[in-house]
Amino acid sequence: MTKELIVNTKNSMVELALLEEGRLVEFHQEKTDSKVGVGDIFLAKISKVTPGLNASFVNIGQKKEGFLHYSDLGPKIKSFQKFITAVQAGEIDGDLDNFEQEPEIDKNGAINEVLKRSELILVQVTKEPISTKGPRLSSEISFAGRFTVLVPFSKQVSISRKIKDPDKRERLLSLLKELCPPNFGIIARTASENQSEEDLRKDIENLKQKWTLLSKALQSAKAPTRIFNELVKSLSILRDLLTDSFEKIVTNNAETASEIKTYVYEIAPELKNIVEHYNGKKPIFDKFKVTKQMKFLFGTNVSLSNGSYIVIEHTEAMNVIDVNSGNKVSAQANQEKNALMVNIAALDEISRQLRLRDLGGIIIIDFIDMKKAENRKLILERMREAMSTDRAKHTILSLTKFGLMQITRQRVRPPINIETVEPCPTCNGLGMIDSPLLILDDIEDDLDYFFGELNYKSIRLSVHPFVEAYIKKGWLNSIQFKWFKRFKKWVDIIPDSSVNITDFKYFGGDDGGELKL
Repeated sequence: MTKELIVNTKNSMVELALLEEGRLVEFHQEKTDSKVGVGDIFLAKISKVTPGLNASFVNIGQKKEGFLHYSDLGPKIKSFQKFITAVQAGEIDGDLDNFEQEPEIDKNGAINEVLKRSELILVQVTKEPISTKGPRLSSEISFAGRFTVLVPFSKQVSISRKIKDPDKRERLLSLLKELCPPNFGIIARTASENQSEEDLRKDIENLKQKWTLLSKALQSAKAPTRIFNELVKSLSILRDLLTDSFEKIVTNNAETASEIKTYVYEIAPELKNIVEHYNGKKPIFDKFKVTKQMKFLFGTNVSLSNGSYIVIEHTEAMNVIDVNSGNKVSAQANQEKNALMVNIAALDEISRQLRLRDLGGIIIIDFIDMKKAENRKLILERMREAMSTDRAKHTILSLTKFGLMQITRQRVRPPINIETVEPCPTCNGLGMIDSPLLILDDIEDDLDYFFGELNYKSIRLSVHPFVEAYIKKGWLNSIQFKWFKRFKKWVDIIPDSSVNITDFKYFGGDDGGELKL
């Protein structure tokens, strides 16, 4: 299965589209100026201990305080507290070879027995702020690499459950026990299954270096402050997914292309040539047909190839998905067979939609009723198979007698909301817009100003694809050619589906930037 990663950088936002065989399967948005990201580590202060919730609220230096439950403290919290004190006092520099750990806390204990107000604590973000809630925090610090996860003070070596082969599990367990640094634990990720000892060693050394950098930052840090930054989203996706099946990684930003190429060279030198910088005239998402797929896939109704469709609705408490057969079911098959056929087609798209929209929390799917128990069991098995590639933690329960399936899926970021319908920018819903002839008159007046008054040598005009087709229609008799004969200068017409049908933008000048009137 070939994969492509398309990275669209614009203003303070980076958008990432993961394509498998040309089909959009994951879409991510990340603000480049975001101050809180999953995986970030803060030296924080306990602002309030709440025994009733068995949790504490933590000041990490952001608008919203973080939430730290007792279950997320981790058994080694006392060792972390001792480590903070020792590093800030200059007694150790982060080397744990001879560090004497403190006893583990009681897993069923009370928060006020472990933490007190104004105490310093190391916390890692496990869930970004969502709606009115602040970030979810954990004091079980870990560093994720391409093949392994390094866990300070753990001392345990464990293997991903997705690695089923007992011989491979035994091999990894033996290798990692030898490679594991003192006072650290290691988790072997699924990608480690067939890796060599040298690759595993390099991965662990890179993660150990991150711990060293964190320790150095901690020496002079004053709470509350962030002392470790997780990778930006584009690099974290590559860390988790990059394999030989990646065909290309394309971005429209030269700086981002350079960063990605450097990172790919570090983790997989043989794939460094798949990174490309796109500088074409069309928007990068239009070029790779991402925009079209997003408009089709993010609506409330999503059509399936067999004529059936699913309806996706969001509520405060859960996400609800309804499966509908439509009017194109087979007339030859009986009702049970039709229901099974539609449900199987729907579950493949549903598993894709969960990844694409990053839906989390409780998800209820209303499948078409099936009477046979073996068919309901088949749907459960197929859904588990379809979601086996989903990186988010999830649990799938069997269908009820009413045809309902319940899924819980890890949610670490706010859900992505893509508008698939566009309000008319001119009529504001009245149903009437200016004549296209008037719009072209406005453009001609602007071109006259740019070419005549400002003496620009060339102009690029960005318009909706419908308008672009209208302007170019007829070639020698086209409006574009008439403009050339009038102004003696060429106007490049750039189609951009993100531009409203009555809008247009001009680009030109020495830097090629957008021109404002």
